[in-house]
Amino acid sequence: MELLKILDYNLSTLEISHCQIDAPITEQILERIGILLQRLKIETRIVIWEEYESLLLKALKSFCPNIIYLYIKDFGLSTQLLELIGNLQKLQFLSLGYAWYAYHTPKEERKIRVMQFAKILPSTLQYLDIALGLPDTLLGLFIDILLDHCNAPLKKLLISCISFNKEKNTKALIRYCTRIRTFLNYVGIVKYYDLGYDIRNELEKYVTLVPYCHIIVNC
Repeated sequence: MELLKILDYNLSTLEISHCQIDAPITEQILERIGILLQRLKIETRIVIWEEYESLLLKALKSFCPNIIYLYIKDFGLSTQLLELIGNLQKLQFLSLGYAWYAYHTPKEERKIRVMQFAKILPSTLQYLDIALGLPDTLLGLFIDILLDHCNAPLKKLLISCISFNKEKNTKALIRYCTRIRTFLNYVGIVKYYDLGYDIRNELEKYVTLVPYCHIIVNC
């Protein structure tokens, strides 16, 4: 409450990192910043309870339509998160990481969520990080579904090398590059040097592969 009293609400950038998130207080901050907020990063090393997650996502959708950069970690791939992303019609940079409980969702439901996620990505989106420096992620497990249903003209895609160990995933990336012509410039790879030579050689006919850290964007 003391923060609410002294905070300058003429803000376009807000970062909440490595701390306990008080969702009701954060909701009030988001309401007051509202339309001015363009860059938001939420990252915590503790579990965010689902009811708090729901409250924060609802506040973002209601009060903050002009976000350009969104970095959000430890959230599930929920219907509310999909609705929020689909509602951000100015979004250019998106980085996502997932809460542990998201991995306990049945596999077929996760596939459906990934397909829905791909379809709602706004046409303004240029940068998508679904790795956040990690060797394996929820979206990375279904990268073929994501790429086959994504129409956003991405210029940079950041992902794990593990995702390309399967031929179906490399083919999906090639299909995306062929379908969304001239847009995708770089694919940033976590553990880039673990990527097999043959896979790298094949993919580089269509897109430039680089180490993850070379193209990461921070707000």
